[in-house]
Amino acid sequence: KLHSDWNPKSQPRPRADAAVAPQTFTAWCNSHLRKAGTQIENIDEDFRDGLKLMLLLEVISGERLPKPERGKMRVHKINNVNKALDFIASKGVKLVSIGAEEIVDGNAKMTLGMIWTIILRFAIQDISVEETSAKEGLLLWCQRKTAPYKNVNVQNFHISWKDGLAFNALIHRHRPELIEYDKLRKDDPVTNLNNAFEVAEKYLDIPKMLDAEDIVGTLRPDEKAIMTYVSCFYHAFSGAQKAETAANRICKVLAVNQENEQLMEDYERLASDLLAWIQRTIPWLESRDPQNTIPAMQQKLEDFREYRRVHKPPKVQEKCQLEINFNTLQTKLRLSGRPAFMPSEGRMVSDIGAGWQRLEQAEKGHEEWLLTELRRLERLDHLAEKFRQKASIHEGWTEGKEVALRDRDSGTASLAQVRALLRKHEAFESDLAAHQDRVEQIAAIAQELNELDYHDSPSVNARCQKICDQWDLLGSLTHSRREALEKTEKQLETIDELHLEYAKRAAPFNNWMESAMEDLQDMFIVHTIEEIQGLIAAHDQFKSTLPDADKEREAILGIQREAQRIAELHGIQVPGSNPYTSVTPQVINSKWERVRRQLVPQRDQALQEEQNRQNSNERLRRQFGSQANRVGPWIQTKMEEIGRISIEMNGTLEDQLNHLKEYEENIVEYKPNLELLEQQHQLVQEALIFDNQHSNYTMEHLRVGWEQLLTTIARTINEVENQILTRDAKGISQEQMQEFRASFNHFDKDHGGALGPEEFKACLISLGYDVENDRQGDAEFQRIMAVVDPNGSGSVTFQAFIDFMSRETTDTDTAEQVINSFRVLAGDKNYITAAELRRELPAVQAEYCIARMAPYAGADGVPGALDYKSFSTALYGESDL
Repeated sequence: KLHSDWNPKSQPRPRADAAVAPQTFTAWCNSHLRKAGTQIENIDEDFRDGLKLMLLLEVISGERLPKPERGKMRVHKINNVNKALDFIASKGVKLVSIGAEEIVDGNAKMTLGMIWTIILRFAIQDISVEETSAKEGLLLWCQRKTAPYKNVNVQNFHISWKDGLAFNALIHRHRPELIEYDKLRKDDPVTNLNNAFEVAEKYLDIPKMLDAEDIVGTLRPDEKAIMTYVSCFYHAFSGAQKAETAANRICKVLAVNQENEQLMEDYERLASDLLAWIQRTIPWLESRDPQNTIPAMQQKLEDFREYRRVHKPPKVQEKCQLEINFNTLQTKLRLSGRPAFMPSEGRMVSDIGAGWQRLEQAEKGHEEWLLTELRRLERLDHLAEKFRQKASIHEGWTEGKEVALRDRDSGTASLAQVRALLRKHEAFESDLAAHQDRVEQIAAIAQELNELDYHDSPSVNARCQKICDQWDLLGSLTHSRREALEKTEKQLETIDELHLEYAKRAAPFNNWMESAMEDLQDMFIVHTIEEIQGLIAAHDQFKSTLPDADKEREAILGIQREAQRIAELHGIQVPGSNPYTSVTPQVINSKWERVRRQLVPQRDQALQEEQNRQNSNERLRRQFGSQANRVGPWIQTKMEEIGRISIEMNGTLEDQLNHLKEYEENIVEYKPNLELLEQQHQLVQEALIFDNQHSNYTMEHLRVGWEQLLTTIARTINEVENQILTRDAKGISQEQMQEFRASFNHFDKDHGGALGPEEFKACLISLGYDVENDRQGDAEFQRIMAVVDPNGSGSVTFQAFIDFMSRETTDTDTAEQVINSFRVLAGDKNYITAAELRRELPAVQAEYCIARMAPYAGADGVPGALDYKSFSTALYGESDL
């Protein structure tokens, strides 16, 4: 008992110990006996007949004891107490030095020892916290619950509780509305203790078992009394502990689900962006807006190169990363027991692949169109210049011809003059016939320009039509003039044969020189050394004819000199010009000098320059071919080596992953070789080189091969990472993983990375599965195939095989476990309310559940009730929610 004159607010005078256990044990017993409608006043007197002792054991254990004896004799009391002690011993409790006679005789020490044994067994022993039990478990529970509170440091069950803050912290942790903890003072322990005892008795139905003054006035409060009282708090709040455990499970499941939903949203966004870019790019690549000039088309080609060099590579990386993210998400869903992710319509990986294929087809078509258009424009420019040149020559030749043909000079001419006019006309007709080919060439060129859609076709057509109309008119006028001269010729007899011979020989020679001049000025276009060498050979052959042509020229000029000599010899007045032709010796000499001294050297120079250009082009071809012949086989070799690594089982998965990453670094380091090849390819295209016999590899093939190599190494690394993720998540050992890989490879005869149905069945049989060829085995095999090949593709990948084997050997959270956890939070109701969710779960995950749970439709529901069962099954794909 406390000293009656001690004031807790004055200087304390604590005793070394205080007998608080009887009071505490009496209160503890009454807290249970009240449930049976009785209580005790004196703990060592009221248990002497054994009746209330047996009743107490029945209440705290929930079990029936043997029927007590109602007699008043000592033997009846001893028998009742023995029945109680036998029941205690049946629960695994060793009673040392405690006999029925001592209890019946009212031995207080023995009675208290028995009650403490009962409290230990039925109130403390079953307490378990993080693999600790009984006293240690209760102490750990107190430490965990009071850890956030200042001035509270629970290390034992005596002095750690003297200031009363620990009791208040336990109540505030579980029922914060009952305690204003921040207003408590450490220097007022009596007030703190009384506050906790009163609140516990009033609101928690925990009777007052301790006395505040006794605790404060004792150096070391009774440990058993404190443990007994604290155990009542533990059992009062054990429901909250279960709710916390259930909430933790739900938080874990919801966290996984929220993370997966974020990954799904990220995939949908990235897929939408990539598909939108593809849809924007394809119309641009498919557009065919031809230009009228080569510089304009070359700018289009440069825009296309910039797209290939700047805009497309990041999208290639995005596509590869999107496939990796998709595979990782599916692996996480499989490992957490969730249904596979099905992207929105039109955003599947296959849809992206199809869109990418359309993009590359459009890209290839766009490049081919650009090159074709460049060839067409080059051809058009060449033809247009050729047309203008031939038209100018023809128009120059026809100038004045129409006036000359309309002239009626034969009416006043002499016979010699008429004959001269007739011969001159015959020479003109010969010249006219010789020009027929040129007119046909002009018309043919104009027709080809129209067929090739030349932008200035109207002016070409108008000029061609004018030439053709004039040509028809010249033909008609020529015929009319011949008739007039032949009519007059009968009256004229004298003809100067020499002038006539001169005219007949000078005209073809003049035509030959004009044709030679035209050919020497003719533009040419070649693409190979062989073509330019052919032109040089033809030119050399032409030059070899020049000596004979010079002899013909001298012969023609000799005729003219002979005529002049005869006229001078016989005193004949010869007109200043040859009456039969307008081709004078001066004209012949002038054209001859132009051909020999100007046009031939110019042609030599042009051919030599073109030969130099073709030699340069040949060097570019060889340079590109040499580099391409190195890069192409290297890419193919790396593809084969990656394929072998993905099939073989050399080392652990981490070793294979490191090996693959080393390959990836090696591949990235090789990229400058491809960039060098791109530079060489650009030089080839800028030189308008369209073929290369030195290599079978085109830049397009090498680009596709490079992109496939990058995608293959990234996909292979992702597959190994997913295998590691599966192994770690499912607890599969390295030996099991190697065994799975060995079995898979053994039956993968073609090393294609997938098993057919029969190969897969043989593999299952080798692993001990009963899938033999009978009705039961076939049904089991069809069930397994539906799991590993849900799309019915007819093949089983190694990843699907590993997922199946991991599911067969490990366990995961189930929808039933989540439903049971929600049932704990709901207090065993078939529904749960928003208030309960907000009280038991973190705010973010509580709102997540409230937003997605369907209203509860059961008859036992209340307004605002939510259906946690359909929500839980939906998390695992087991409902249509």
